[in-house]
Amino acid sequence: MLPMHFKDVLNQFFNVLGVVFVLSFVSPAILIAIVPLSGFFILVQNFYLRTSRQLKRLISINRSPINSHLDDTLSGAATIRAFGFQDQFEDENEAKLEELQKSQYPEIISNSWLFLRLQVIGNLLIILTSLITVITRDTIEPGLVGLSLSYALTCQLDIYMLVRFCADMEKSIVSVERIKEYQETPQEAPSTTYQDPDETWPESGNVCFENYSTRYRPGLELVLNDISCNILGGEKIGIVGRTGAGKSSITLSLFRIIEAASGRIKIDNVDIAQIGLTRLRSGLTIIPQDPVIFSGTLRSNLDPFNQHSDREIWRALELANLSQTARQLGGGLEHRISEGGINLSVGQRQLLCLVRALLRKTKILVLDEATAAVDLETDDLIQKTIRKEFNHCTVLTIAHRLRTVLDSNRVMVMDKGRVIEFDHPTTLLKNRTTVFYSMAKDAGIVN
Repeated sequence: MLPMHFKDVLNQFFNVLGVVFVLSFVSPAILIAIVPLSGFFILVQNFYLRTSRQLKRLISINRSPINSHLDDTLSGAATIRAFGFQDQFEDENEAKLEELQKSQYPEIISNSWLFLRLQVIGNLLIILTSLITVITRDTIEPGLVGLSLSYALTCQLDIYMLVRFCADMEKSIVSVERIKEYQETPQEAPSTTYQDPDETWPESGNVCFENYSTRYRPGLELVLNDISCNILGGEKIGIVGRTGAGKSSITLSLFRIIEAASGRIKIDNVDIAQIGLTRLRSGLTIIPQDPVIFSGTLRSNLDPFNQHSDREIWRALELANLSQTARQLGGGLEHRISEGGINLSVGQRQLLCLVRALLRKTKILVLDEATAAVDLETDDLIQKTIRKEFNHCTVLTIAHRLRTVLDSNRVMVMDKGRVIEFDHPTTLLKNRTTVFYSMAKDAGIVN
C-alpha cells in the first residue's frame, strides 16, 4: 500500500498547490493571509503526524497478542473445555481486546481533533478570500471573484485530505519498520557451506564433545558447561538426569538449534560448526517427545520429499506395527490426516515419527524423551524396533523412565549442565554412592 499512499499524497499536494495558485492569481493580496495560515497548518500537521505514528505503533503492538492468544486458544480448545477454563480464556481475550481499544480510541479522537483544526484553517481562508475580493471588487472581474470563492470552498476538504494521506503514508512506514525489525533479527547459520561433507557422512556415527559449553541467549547462564566425552559409533547411550539438568540441551546442540559458547562437537572428526545446517540436520534423525504431524496424506507425513517407494513405506509401517492400522484407514497411504494429527491417538502419532526414522535410517538417532507420552507397551515396542533396526547406529536416548536405558552400552548422568557420571548402567548400579543408583532407587528398580 505504500506506493499508493505516496501517489495519493502527491496528487493531493498538487491539488492544494493549484488552489493556492488560483487564489493568488486572482488576488495576489491573498498571499498575506496564506503565509501565516500555512505556518499554522504545518504546526498542526506535524503534531498530528507524530501522534498518529505512535498510536499506529501501539495498535500494531497490541494486535499481536490477540492473534497469538486466539491461536493458542484454538489449538488448546479441547484441553480448555476439559478443565473448564472457558471463562478464564474469555476474560484474557477481552482484556487483550480492551488494550487494543485503548490505543484505537485515541486514534479516532485524534482524527476528530485534526478535522476541527483544519476546518478552522479552511474557514479562515474562505473569510479572508471573501474580504479581499470585496475590498478589491473594483479591480477584479466578477467571474474571477466567483472562481476564487469556489476554489476557496473546496480548499478546506483538500487540506484535510492532504493531511490524512500524509498520515496514512507515515502509518505504512510503521509497517516497514516492523519488517525491518524482523530482518535484523539474528539469523541461523548458513544452510550450506563449501566445507560440507559428502552424502555418505556420517559413516560410523562417532560423536565427540570437546570442552563444549552453550547457553540459550547471550547474557544467560550456561546450560551445558564444559562437557567432554567421546561416543563411539554404534553405541547406545542413555542420557538421564533431574529436570533442568541439560538433557534436551544436548539435542539442541547436536542440531545447532543453539550455538556453542565455547568448545566444539565433532561427528566423525568433522566439526559441526563448520558445515551447513541443511547438511548437518539431514545426517541426523530425531524422534521428539511431542510428535509433529502435518495436515495432508499419510504418505506426505512419512515421506514428504518422495524419496521412498510404497514398498519401503509399508515395510517401515510393518516394523512399527502400524501396517494393519494404516490398511484400516480409508485410502491407505492417501488417507487424509487432520492438522496436528488429531484424528490419530498419541501413540499412533509417536509411531509415525518412528516410521519416519526407519525410512531415513541415518547413522545417528536421537530419542528426545520419545516415549514419555505413550504407554509401557508402546514404549517396549519402540525400544525393540530401535534395537533391531538401528543395531549399527549411534542411538542417544534422553529418558525419564530409567528402565528405557538399562540395556544401553553406557549411561550419561547429567546435573546442572555437567556430565557427572558416564559408565555402563550395571557398573553404576553396583556403586550405591552414584547418582544413578539413587535415581534407580527412587524409581523402584533397585532396593
